[in-house]
Amino acid sequence: MISVFDLFSVGIGPSSSHTVGPMRAARTFVAGLKADGLLSDVGRVHAELFGSLGATGHGHGSDRAVLLGLAGEVPETVDTDSVDGRVAEVRAQRRLALFGTHEIDFDPDRDLLLHRRRSLPYHPNGMTFSAYDGSGVEVRTRSYYSVGGGFVVDEAAAGADRIKPDSTRVRHPFLTGAQLLDVTASTGLSISEVMLANELSWRAEADVRAGLLDIWRVMQECVERGCTRDGTLPGGLKVRRRAAELRRSLEADAAVGPAAAAAAVARGAVAVGPGAVAVGSGAAARVGVAGDPLHVMDWVTLFALAVNEENAAGGRVVTAPTNGAAGIIPAVLHYYTRFVPGASDDGVVRFLLAAGAIGVLFKENASISGAEVGCQGEVGSACSMAAAGLAEALGGTPEQVENAAEIGMEHNLGLTCDPVGGLVQIPCIERNAVASIKAITAARLALRGDGVHAVSLDKVIKTMRETGADMKVKYKETARGGLAVNVIEC
Repeated sequence: MISVFDLFSVGIGPSSSHTVGPMRAARTFVAGLKADGLLSDVGRVHAELFGSLGATGHGHGSDRAVLLGLAGEVPETVDTDSVDGRVAEVRAQRRLALFGTHEIDFDPDRDLLLHRRRSLPYHPNGMTFSAYDGSGVEVRTRSYYSVGGGFVVDEAAAGADRIKPDSTRVRHPFLTGAQLLDVTASTGLSISEVMLANELSWRAEADVRAGLLDIWRVMQECVERGCTRDGTLPGGLKVRRRAAELRRSLEADAAVGPAAAAAAVARGAVAVGPGAVAVGSGAAARVGVAGDPLHVMDWVTLFALAVNEENAAGGRVVTAPTNGAAGIIPAVLHYYTRFVPGASDDGVVRFLLAAGAIGVLFKENASISGAEVGCQGEVGSACSMAAAGLAEALGGTPEQVENAAEIGMEHNLGLTCDPVGGLVQIPCIERNAVASIKAITAARLALRGDGVHAVSLDKVIKTMRETGADMKVKYKETARGGLAVNVIEC
């Protein structure tokens, strides 16, 4: 089984498969050399990126990630503010300290190659690392695959989820949605309770709760950072950051909104229903301009934009379940905590556990890699997970939660991954905002029903996998099709 903490991990933008995965793979390679007492013999390291990594690696920061990984850094703790300076220093001095201790000559133009049209077997996100001694004799060569969400496997584990598959026995194993619902029916547990019981195979309940709330804290910090930074995003497209300006606009509305709404109501121009006033907390507690009943959508959009702008800038984000889709779950969680009466930390924990359970199903039965199945595997999976999490936090039955997840995925089927310029910016940032609203709609639609529906989550996941297999390669994170081509041509 996969842990919820495998699906939600703290990392660095802009991509889990193209940044986080390569950093982990590079570090795994040099860590293996160190563990076997071979690091001091190394005089040169050569790295090659293939397939989608090679095609869009520069835009996704894969080259920088490899340099940092070879230096021993990990996505969870690397100082994001120092990355550009450190990479520039390596390029200028052509020297690199492997694992932070063993310095070698390293020329990125010679020793770090991105192959745009060549691929390795098993997966589109392939990479090979080779180490040589001072006389040029090969010390070791290893190939790795970044299979989505920051998960990395080597050739021996191709087709698995991790280099070292976890054989821990869990209380309630499940691999399909049907099995998950069978467990809830036989035990009387909710989906979040099933996931919690399984998490107890790895850690104490207090640690699970603390860990999930820490993930939530990082999500909140990411939103706050994204809401305070203006300017343009790196990469050459000159995409303007909008979250900070949008928050200023929404907060300005908050200052005049209630008075304007009251005046409009007094004139009979606007009908304000129950609960329309004082929704949320703090700066978010507001009625929109003239009592706009859809102002909450603007806040949800803001939360998603803030995260994905931070991700695009190479900032600290939570992989949920990927970086390209990292804004959806935080945005929907912010909707829950700010705009749902009675929201609590317990609800946040249940949200993340239920979302994690759905994430397991996608990881086990299809893919969360845009390079493998298109953006339906990233934004679609995240939308499905967020819908399930919200339905769980709002008290939905297991059947309603499964239905919410199914709706969230069903209406993302066929979504292509076509980043303009190979950057996680257009259409990725706005796509997260739209999917966040879609997740909320899916949860609300499911909660209005009784959980009985014609299309099961398992069938949708199977359809997503088959659709990804049929999808042309140019629509799977190669920047050779869709918007990636037409925007530039225009």
